[in-house]
Amino acid sequence: MALFCLSCSWVAGIFLGFKITLSWIFIFGGLASVIPIILTGIKRKTVILAGLCFIVLIGGAYRYHSILDTGLQFYNEQEITVRGMIEESPEVRDKLIHVRLKTTHIRLAEEWSEVKGTALVFAPRYADYSYGDILSVTGKLETPPRFDDFDYRAYLARHGIYSTMLYPQIEVLERDKGSPVMSCIYGLRERLSRTLAMVLPEPQASLAQGIVLGIRGNMPSPVKDSFSRTGTAHLLAISGLHLSIVAGIVIALGIWLFGRRHYLYVWLALAAIWFYVLITGMNAPVVRGGFMASMFLAAELLGRQRSAMTSLALAAAVMAGYNPLVLWQVSFQFSFLAMAGLIII
Repeated sequence: MALFCLSCSWVAGIFLGFKITLSWIFIFGGLASVIPIILTGIKRKTVILAGLCFIVLIGGAYRYHSILDTGLQFYNEQEITVRGMIEESPEVRDKLIHVRLKTTHIRLAEEWSEVKGTALVFAPRYADYSYGDILSVTGKLETPPRFDDFDYRAYLARHGIYSTMLYPQIEVLERDKGSPVMSCIYGLRERLSRTLAMVLPEPQASLAQGIVLGIRGNMPSPVKDSFSRTGTAHLLAISGLHLSIVAGIVIALGIWLFGRRHYLYVWLALAAIWFYVLITGMNAPVVRGGFMASMFLAAELLGRQRSAMTSLALAAAVMAGYNPLVLWQVSFQFSFLAMAGLIII
């Protein structure tokens, strides 16, 4: 119960930070000292839990404001040169690739200055860029547009992106400067994708890449349209369903090989779950499934009662703590609401 309350308070605090300014957060923080006085006549455990929830609430609001410090967007609508590192594996589309560039420096008046922010760079489809590459990019930094039927600017803002560059001049300064662990994971994902492409014909290869690895950029448009028309497009999204299959297979195999002694099957399942979460791109539904599965397995390991709603709340809190903007992503909202409905009903 305590973990559920603290997790909900953290998520509520992040939403509170979105609604109010930092000055109001200071005011709410000052009120935290009044709570123990108001709740003096209540049980000590309740007072402590209420105080902790209030502190966590204020911490969540601070966490939201901490990610809003970005200077790159103030140079929008200008021809500039920036340097930065590719922070994720580039996303392949039909005619181009999307490169998330975490900028570190900008050139102004022939001098380099530090800058913080993320730009979405649109590059030719077959350009050779990968996670960890250091790029120098020259072009017009633009504010994402708003279309009649889709607010693309708000969509990118929910991912922490406020600037775009369309087909700029790109120079690769250095290779493989990212985290060695993430480089290995992204490299493995690309090798698995190429293997599927070699051993399967099309469109089965691109379909397998989407269902198994979460790579949907290579999938032909007619295949995507067919899934949409038949109402089965959710099968293409990596989610808890895929994780439950992976976890079920690994747990059964672990019990068959090692038995139930020393809970080796639990550790094996945890390793397999998070390995799969990493190689599929760590999208919101699969991360949510990974946390929930881990909570259930941890409860099994510790001999504690397993609570689906507590697992769901903790997963939301951890994901929102890592990236507060995830609360406004449709995939996050649908995944958690659907799971909560299943638990309650």
